[in-house]
Amino acid sequence: MSDWCPIAKDYNPLKAGSIDGTDVEPHDRAVWRAMSARYKPNKGVVGDPLLTLFVARLNPQTTEDKLQTVFSKYGDIRRLRLVRDIVTGFSKGYAFIEYKEERSVSRARRDADKLVVDQHEVFVDFEQERTLRGWVPRRLGGGLGGKKESGQLRFGGRDRPFRKPINLGPGATQERGLGDRDRGEPRARGDRRRYGESDWDSRDRRDYRERDRSDRRHRDWR
Repeated sequence: MSDWCPIAKDYNPLKAGSIDGTDVEPHDRAVWRAMSARYKPNKGVVGDPLLTLFVARLNPQTTEDKLQTVFSKYGDIRRLRLVRDIVTGFSKGYAFIEYKEERSVSRARRDADKLVVDQHEVFVDFEQERTLRGWVPRRLGGGLGGKKESGQLRFGGRDRPFRKPINLGPGATQERGLGDRDRGEPRARGDRRRYGESDWDSRDRRDYRERDRSDRRHRDWR
């Protein structure tokens, strides 16, 4: 337990379904479903995942133009995608916004979270699908956060960090400045300004990018 911290550094559906990340058995069917899922990130998604924000809890009436106006205040936007139902064309209530600069991402994540847009308080965080190892989306029983009414809360994220286990020893270390949150191995994202509290430093970011370039070269050679 000495490596405990409140924000998940990789995604484990069993742990995400536990308020303190210590469950050893799934407590609902959705967790079972997520554990058996073989999810792979959508290869059709373009852009830099480290410069992309996830914006959720949008008003169904909020448009791309409205999001462009609101989020362009934090920096230059390279790409904005409001996710819509492929049949009806109606908004699904969430979007992805890619900025041109890292400082814009940090600023938007810090200042736009809980901002009221079209009478809805929005949730803003980093994209998880391509940056959080082992990620399983909500539709497959995974995800993070959630509402109490659903009965499928997921912990280890910004919205619902892990609570400190009661058996965590006094000598255990915590991730600096994050308070009571999650577990795991080092996570590839953010600088100290990110999360408003902390994340990773520039050396971690460079290491992540070098690994990513190496993986791409390896795939090209095969």
